[in-house]
Amino acid sequence: MKIAVLGGAGFIGSHLVDVLMRERHEVIVIDNLSKGRLENIEHHSGKPGFEFYQDDILKRSRLFDLVPEADAVVHLVAHKIPRYESALRTLTLNIAGTLNAIDLARDRHARFVLASTSDVYGKSPDQPLREDGDSVLGRSTSRRWAYAVSKLYDEHLTMAYGDEFGLDFIILRYFGTYGERQYLDWWGGPQGVFIDAVMRGLEVEIHGDGSQTRSFCYVKDAAEATCLAITRKEALGQVINIGNPEEISILDLALVIHRLSEVGGKPRIKMVPYESFTANYEDVMRRVPDISRMRQVLGYEPKVGLVEGLLRTIAWYRESR
Repeated sequence: MKIAVLGGAGFIGSHLVDVLMRERHEVIVIDNLSKGRLENIEHHSGKPGFEFYQDDILKRSRLFDLVPEADAVVHLVAHKIPRYESALRTLTLNIAGTLNAIDLARDRHARFVLASTSDVYGKSPDQPLREDGDSVLGRSTSRRWAYAVSKLYDEHLTMAYGDEFGLDFIILRYFGTYGERQYLDWWGGPQGVFIDAVMRGLEVEIHGDGSQTRSFCYVKDAAEATCLAITRKEALGQVINIGNPEEISILDLALVIHRLSEVGGKPRIKMVPYESFTANYEDVMRRVPDISRMRQVLGYEPKVGLVEGLLRTIAWYRESR
Protein backbone atom coordinates (compact mmCIF):
# COMPACT_ATOMS: atom_id res chain seq x y z
CA MET A 1 0.00 0.00 0.00
CA LYS A 2 0.96 3.65 -0.41
CA ILE A 3 0.44 5.18 3.03
CA ALA A 4 0.63 8.83 4.08
CA VAL A 5 1.56 9.17 7.76
CA LEU A 6 0.76 12.64 9.08
CA GLY A 7 2.92 13.21 12.13
CA GLY A 8 5.20 10.35 11.14
CA ALA A 9 8.34 11.80 12.74
CA GLY A 10 6.71 11.80 16.17
CA PHE A 11 6.80 9.18 18.89
CA ILE A 12 4.11 6.72 17.80
CA GLY A 13 4.36 7.82 14.17
CA SER A 14 8.04 7.00 13.77
CA HIS A 15 7.59 3.51 15.23
CA LEU A 16 4.66 2.98 12.88
CA VAL A 17 6.85 4.06 9.96
CA ASP A 18 9.42 1.45 11.03
CA VAL A 19 6.77 -1.29 10.87
CA LEU A 20 5.34 -0.08 7.56
CA MET A 21 8.78 0.06 5.96
CA ARG A 22 9.59 -3.41 7.30
CA GLU A 23 6.41 -4.66 5.65
CA ARG A 24 7.51 -3.01 2.37
CA HIS A 25 4.74 -0.44 2.08
CA GLU A 26 5.42 2.90 0.39
CA VAL A 27 5.41 5.62 3.03
CA ILE A 28 5.01 9.40 2.78
CA VAL A 29 5.75 11.17 6.07
CA ILE A 30 4.56 14.72 6.63
CA ASP A 31 5.60 16.40 9.87
CA ASN A 32 6.35 20.02 10.73
CA LEU A 33 8.82 18.83 13.43
CA SER A 34 7.23 20.98 16.12
CA LYS A 35 7.05 17.81 18.21
CA GLY A 36 8.46 15.20 15.85
CA ARG A 37 12.20 14.70 15.46
CA LEU A 38 14.11 14.10 12.26
CA GLU A 39 16.40 11.62 14.01
CA ASN A 40 13.38 9.38 14.63
CA ILE A 41 13.08 8.59 10.92
CA GLU A 42 16.44 9.52 9.36
CA HIS A 43 17.47 5.85 9.20
CA HIS A 44 14.89 5.50 6.39
CA SER A 45 16.29 8.38 4.36
CA GLY A 46 17.22 7.28 0.84
CA LYS A 47 15.37 3.96 1.07
CA PRO A 48 13.10 3.05 -1.86
CA GLY A 49 9.47 3.82 -1.10
CA PHE A 50 10.17 6.41 1.63
CA GLU A 51 9.49 10.14 1.36
CA PHE A 52 9.64 12.83 4.03
CA TYR A 53 8.34 16.39 3.85
CA GLN A 54 8.72 18.93 6.62
CA ASP A 55 5.41 20.73 6.34
CA ASP A 56 2.24 21.60 8.22
CA ILE A 57 -1.03 19.75 7.62
CA LEU A 58 -2.90 22.99 8.31
CA LYS A 59 -1.62 24.17 4.91
CA ARG A 60 -4.40 22.45 3.04
CA SER A 61 -3.33 23.01 -0.57
CA ARG A 62 0.26 22.08 0.25
CA LEU A 63 -0.90 18.88 1.95
CA PHE A 64 -2.85 17.86 -1.14
CA ASP A 65 0.18 18.61 -3.35
CA LEU A 66 2.46 16.42 -1.22
CA VAL A 67 0.12 13.41 -1.37
CA PRO A 68 -1.00 13.08 -5.00
CA GLU A 69 -2.17 9.51 -4.36
CA ALA A 70 -2.56 7.19 -1.38
CA ASP A 71 -4.26 3.98 -0.33
CA ALA A 72 -4.40 5.09 3.31
CA VAL A 73 -4.02 8.32 5.27
CA VAL A 74 -2.97 7.88 8.90
CA HIS A 75 -3.63 10.99 10.98
CA LEU A 76 -1.43 11.17 14.09
CA VAL A 77 -1.13 14.95 14.42
CA ALA A 78 -2.71 16.37 17.57
CA HIS A 79 -2.25 18.82 20.40
CA LYS A 80 -2.74 17.22 23.80
CA ILE A 81 -4.28 18.13 27.16
CA PRO A 82 -3.67 21.87 27.76
CA ARG A 83 -2.11 21.29 31.18
CA TYR A 84 0.69 23.76 30.59
CA GLU A 85 -0.12 25.06 27.14
CA SER A 86 -2.99 26.52 25.12
CA ALA A 87 -6.53 25.17 25.07
CA LEU A 88 -7.11 27.22 21.94
CA ARG A 89 -4.17 25.54 20.19
CA THR A 90 -5.50 22.13 21.22
CA LEU A 91 -8.96 22.80 19.86
CA THR A 92 -8.00 24.55 16.61
CA LEU A 93 -5.21 22.17 15.57
CA ASN A 94 -7.14 19.03 16.39
CA ILE A 95 -10.28 20.13 14.57
CA ALA A 96 -8.83 21.94 11.53
CA GLY A 97 -6.04 19.41 11.04
CA THR A 98 -8.43 16.48 11.14
CA LEU A 99 -10.75 18.10 8.62
CA ASN A 100 -7.86 18.54 6.18
CA ALA A 101 -6.70 14.94 6.74
CA ILE A 102 -10.19 13.52 6.21
CA ASP A 103 -10.72 15.53 3.04
CA LEU A 104 -7.36 14.33 1.75
CA ALA A 105 -8.36 10.70 2.31
CA ARG A 106 -11.76 11.23 0.72
CA ASP A 107 -10.30 12.98 -2.32
CA ARG A 108 -7.70 10.23 -2.82
CA HIS A 109 -10.27 7.44 -2.28
CA ALA A 110 -8.09 6.23 0.57
CA ARG A 111 -9.00 4.65 3.87
CA PHE A 112 -8.66 7.06 6.79
CA VAL A 113 -7.07 6.06 10.09
CA LEU A 114 -7.69 8.47 12.97
CA ALA A 115 -5.46 8.35 16.03
CA SER A 116 -7.77 9.09 18.92
CA THR A 117 -7.26 8.74 22.65
CA SER A 118 -8.50 7.01 25.77
CA ASP A 119 -9.20 10.51 27.08
CA VAL A 120 -12.52 10.46 25.20
CA TYR A 121 -13.86 8.13 27.91
CA GLY A 122 -13.27 10.90 30.44
CA LYS A 123 -14.17 9.83 33.98
CA SER A 124 -16.31 6.88 32.99
CA PRO A 125 -16.68 4.47 35.92
CA ASP A 126 -17.24 1.51 33.59
CA GLN A 127 -13.97 -0.40 33.74
CA PRO A 128 -12.50 -1.88 31.63
CA LEU A 129 -13.39 0.73 29.03
CA ARG A 130 -15.24 -0.63 26.00
CA GLU A 131 -15.39 1.10 22.63
CA ASP A 132 -19.19 1.32 22.82
CA GLY A 133 -19.16 2.56 26.43
CA ASP A 134 -20.14 5.96 27.78
CA SER A 135 -18.07 9.11 27.66
CA VAL A 136 -18.29 10.86 31.05
CA LEU A 137 -16.52 14.20 31.18
CA GLY A 138 -16.09 16.34 34.25
CA ARG A 139 -16.92 19.97 34.87
CA SER A 140 -18.07 21.69 31.72
CA THR A 141 -15.90 24.73 32.52
CA SER A 142 -12.65 22.81 33.06
CA ARG A 143 -10.15 23.43 30.25
CA ARG A 144 -8.66 20.05 31.05
CA TRP A 145 -11.32 18.48 28.82
CA ALA A 146 -10.42 20.49 25.71
CA TYR A 147 -8.39 17.57 24.36
CA ALA A 148 -11.12 15.00 24.97
CA VAL A 149 -13.77 17.26 23.43
CA SER A 150 -11.64 17.90 20.34
CA LYS A 151 -10.90 14.21 19.82
CA LEU A 152 -14.56 13.28 20.32
CA TYR A 153 -15.38 15.83 17.65
CA ASP A 154 -12.72 14.28 15.40
CA GLU A 155 -14.22 10.84 15.92
CA HIS A 156 -17.76 11.97 15.16
CA LEU A 157 -16.56 13.95 12.13
CA THR A 158 -14.86 10.80 10.84
CA MET A 159 -17.97 8.69 11.39
CA ALA A 160 -20.15 11.36 9.74
CA TYR A 161 -17.94 11.29 6.64
CA GLY A 162 -18.42 7.55 6.62
CA ASP A 163 -22.19 7.99 6.78
CA GLU A 164 -22.44 10.82 4.25
CA PHE A 165 -19.71 10.00 1.75
CA GLY A 166 -18.85 6.34 2.28
CA LEU A 167 -15.41 7.11 3.69
CA ASP A 168 -13.57 3.95 4.76
CA PHE A 169 -12.31 4.72 8.24
CA ILE A 170 -10.73 3.18 11.32
CA ILE A 171 -10.60 4.98 14.69
CA LEU A 172 -7.89 3.92 17.13
CA ARG A 173 -8.01 4.94 20.79
CA TYR A 174 -4.51 4.75 22.28
CA PHE A 175 -3.98 4.05 25.98
CA GLY A 176 -0.80 5.33 27.65
CA THR A 177 1.78 4.57 24.97
CA TYR A 178 5.41 4.69 26.14
CA GLY A 179 8.86 3.52 25.05
CA GLU A 180 11.91 4.54 23.06
CA ARG A 181 11.79 8.03 21.49
CA GLN A 182 9.13 9.23 23.90
CA TYR A 183 9.15 12.81 25.10
CA LEU A 184 10.74 13.45 28.49
CA ASP A 185 8.15 15.98 29.61
CA TRP A 186 4.46 15.56 30.45
CA TRP A 187 3.62 15.68 26.75
CA GLY A 188 4.89 12.12 26.60
CA GLY A 189 3.33 10.85 29.83
CA PRO A 190 4.83 9.87 33.18
CA GLN A 191 7.46 7.33 32.10
CA GLY A 192 9.74 9.86 30.42
CA VAL A 193 9.35 12.39 33.23
CA PHE A 194 10.02 9.81 35.93
CA ILE A 195 12.99 8.17 34.20
CA ASP A 196 14.62 11.54 33.54
CA ALA A 197 14.15 12.67 37.15
CA VAL A 198 15.43 9.40 38.63
CA MET A 199 18.52 9.36 36.40
CA ARG A 200 19.34 12.97 37.23
CA GLY A 201 18.83 12.51 40.95
CA LEU A 202 15.87 14.87 41.05
CA GLU A 203 12.58 14.62 42.87
CA VAL A 204 9.90 12.63 41.05
CA GLU A 205 6.78 14.77 41.00
CA ILE A 206 3.52 12.89 41.53
CA HIS A 207 0.27 14.71 40.81
CA GLY A 208 -2.32 14.29 43.53
CA ASP A 209 -1.65 11.39 45.92
CA GLY A 210 -0.47 8.94 43.24
CA SER A 211 -3.31 6.49 43.77
CA GLN A 212 -4.71 7.07 40.28
CA THR A 213 -4.10 4.04 38.07
CA ARG A 214 -3.29 3.68 34.39
CA SER A 215 -2.66 0.92 31.86
CA PHE A 216 0.39 1.48 29.67
CA CYS A 217 1.14 0.06 26.23
CA TYR A 218 4.66 -0.38 24.90
CA VAL A 219 5.08 1.62 21.70
CA LYS A 220 6.18 -1.25 19.48
CA ASP A 221 3.00 -3.14 20.40
CA ALA A 222 0.97 -0.04 19.54
CA ALA A 223 2.77 0.30 16.20
CA GLU A 224 2.24 -3.35 15.25
CA ALA A 225 -1.47 -3.13 16.08
CA THR A 226 -1.79 0.10 14.09
CA CYS A 227 -0.21 -1.48 11.02
CA LEU A 228 -2.74 -4.30 11.20
CA ALA A 229 -5.59 -1.80 11.54
CA ILE A 230 -4.42 0.04 8.42
CA THR A 231 -4.21 -3.08 6.29
CA ARG A 232 -7.07 -5.31 7.46
CA LYS A 233 -10.46 -5.00 5.80
CA GLU A 234 -12.08 -6.29 8.99
CA ALA A 235 -11.03 -3.08 10.75
CA LEU A 236 -12.97 -0.76 8.43
CA GLY A 237 -15.69 1.17 10.21
CA GLN A 238 -14.43 0.09 13.62
CA VAL A 239 -13.41 1.96 16.76
CA ILE A 240 -10.63 -0.02 18.43
CA ASN A 241 -8.82 0.39 21.74
CA ILE A 242 -5.05 0.07 21.38
CA GLY A 243 -3.57 -0.70 24.77
CA ASN A 244 -2.44 -3.15 27.39
CA PRO A 245 -4.79 -3.87 30.32
CA GLU A 246 -1.92 -4.33 32.80
CA GLU A 247 -2.74 -1.77 35.52
CA ILE A 248 -0.51 0.17 37.94
CA SER A 249 -0.84 3.23 40.18
CA ILE A 250 1.20 6.27 39.29
CA LEU A 251 3.03 6.14 42.62
CA ASP A 252 3.92 2.47 42.09
CA LEU A 253 5.07 3.32 38.55
CA ALA A 254 7.55 5.83 39.99
CA LEU A 255 8.81 3.28 42.53
CA VAL A 256 9.20 0.56 39.87
CA ILE A 257 11.15 2.92 37.60
CA HIS A 258 13.46 3.82 40.49
CA ARG A 259 14.08 0.14 41.21
CA LEU A 260 14.68 -0.81 37.59
CA SER A 261 17.00 2.15 37.05
CA GLU A 262 19.40 0.79 39.71
CA VAL A 263 20.57 4.25 40.74
CA GLY A 264 20.69 3.34 44.41
CA GLY A 265 19.41 5.23 47.41
CA LYS A 266 15.82 5.92 48.31
CA PRO A 267 13.37 7.25 45.75
CA ARG A 268 12.75 10.99 46.07
CA ILE A 269 9.03 11.54 45.73
CA LYS A 270 7.26 14.91 45.80
CA MET A 271 3.49 15.09 45.87
CA VAL A 272 2.15 18.01 43.80
CA PRO A 273 -1.44 19.15 44.39
CA TYR A 274 -3.46 19.50 41.19
CA GLU A 275 -4.48 23.05 42.01
CA SER A 276 -0.85 24.15 42.05
CA PHE A 277 -0.34 23.92 38.29
CA THR A 278 -3.66 24.74 36.67
CA ALA A 279 -7.10 25.98 37.63
CA ASN A 280 -10.05 23.56 37.66
CA TYR A 281 -7.89 20.57 36.74
CA GLU A 282 -9.52 17.15 37.08
CA ASP A 283 -7.72 13.86 36.95
CA VAL A 284 -9.06 10.46 35.97
CA MET A 285 -8.66 8.00 38.82
CA ARG A 286 -8.72 4.78 36.79
CA ARG A 287 -8.28 3.95 33.14
CA VAL A 288 -8.10 0.36 31.86
CA PRO A 289 -8.85 -0.73 28.27
CA ASP A 290 -10.98 -3.61 27.15
CA ILE A 291 -8.88 -5.03 24.30
CA SER A 292 -11.32 -7.71 23.15
CA ARG A 293 -11.89 -5.92 19.85
CA MET A 294 -8.15 -5.51 19.23
CA ARG A 295 -7.78 -9.26 19.71
CA GLN A 296 -10.80 -10.20 17.60
CA VAL A 297 -10.53 -7.70 14.73
CA LEU A 298 -6.77 -7.27 14.49
CA GLY A 299 -5.71 -10.65 15.81
CA TYR A 300 -3.23 -8.92 18.08
CA GLU A 301 -2.55 -8.54 21.75
CA PRO A 302 0.37 -6.92 23.58
CA LYS A 303 3.59 -8.89 23.67
CA VAL A 304 5.67 -6.68 25.99
CA GLY A 305 4.78 -6.36 29.66
CA LEU A 306 5.34 -3.22 31.69
CA VAL A 307 8.59 -4.24 33.42
CA GLU A 308 10.20 -5.38 30.16
CA GLY A 309 9.00 -2.25 28.37
CA LEU A 310 10.35 0.00 31.14
CA LEU A 311 13.73 -1.78 31.06
CA ARG A 312 13.93 -1.15 27.30
CA THR A 313 12.93 2.48 27.77
CA ILE A 314 15.51 3.02 30.52
CA ALA A 315 18.21 1.43 28.32
CA TRP A 316 17.23 3.76 25.47
CA TYR A 317 17.42 6.75 27.81
CA ARG A 318 20.96 5.82 28.86
CA GLU A 319 22.10 5.26 25.29
CA SER A 320 20.58 8.52 24.03
CA ARG A 321 22.16 10.77 26.68
